[in-house]
Amino acid sequence: MVRVVGDDIEAGVYPIAKAIEMAEELGVDLVEIAPNVDPPVCKVVDYGKYLYELKKKAKEVKAKASKVVVKDIRFGPHTDEHDYQFKKNHAMKFLQDGCKVKAFVFFRGREIVFKEQGTILLLRFASELEEWGKAEQLPVLEGKKMLMVLAPKKTK
Repeated sequence: MVRVVGDDIEAGVYPIAKAIEMAEELGVDLVEIAPNVDPPVCKVVDYGKYLYELKKKAKEVKAKASKVVVKDIRFGPHTDEHDYQFKKNHAMKFLQDGCKVKAFVFFRGREIVFKEQGTILLLRFASELEEWGKAEQLPVLEGKKMLMVLAPKKTK
């Protein structure tokens, strides 16, 4: 038994053989659209047209999806003030353009002992850019990098 729906047909629950016969009379196909319900739902429709409409809907959904761009900004634990301001201004422009910013402090060799300086630098970076974006994640040490992600604030 299957539930049959479609244009030019009386919707109802029919045996599978009867549903196939109804579809053949109309010169179209019987397509199962919801197999997990009880009874399964089948639609009387032209299968080629059905596939075309599915692809069209998928294409519309994909076009409406927003693409997230992530920009990287790299610091060292001993980044100079001028370099810091320069990179902060770039991050500000990225956030205004709607991009996410992944800021990280890269520790080379024995610089790993300056983890606190890296954390302070990234927290200062996040607080100064608070007007344009918010911290998605706090500074996290991953190997020789300390990462932090900033997302742009929603504009109305």
